[in-house]
Amino acid sequence: MDITIHTVALPHDDPDASLAFYRDLLGFEVRSDVGQGRLRWITVGPAGRPDTSILLAPPAVDPGITEDERRTILEMMAKGTYGWILLATPDLDGVFGKLRGGGAEVVQEPTEQPYGIRDCAVRDPAGNMVRFQELR
Repeated sequence: MDITIHTVALPHDDPDASLAFYRDLLGFEVRSDVGQGRLRWITVGPAGRPDTSILLAPPAVDPGITEDERRTILEMMAKGTYGWILLATPDLDGVFGKLRGGGAEVVQEPTEQPYGIRDCAVRDPAGNMVRFQELR
């Protein structure tokens, strides 16, 4: 089988703040931006890599979600326990410095893990955990 991960989805609760994080701070390209107000579906991805994208989507808008489920999702987002993604870079210290300098909420500074990787973590404006692993 020939399968590629094309797009992953993360929730957002403020599309402009999410754009500032992913486009302006991380340097991702905006591939599409549809909808209006807070109901915007924004696709971003690394420059020069059109085959890999993140869809930033409004949370809990599926008509099949109950009000209790919607409330739970929003509560989990507020705590930062709903969405997460793992990215990789050969320049972990440079990326971390840019994130810290750009005001990202730091969860973990660059750390050598006992299981053989070096990584760090921040939260995006919606509370999603964004971990960065160092490529070696």
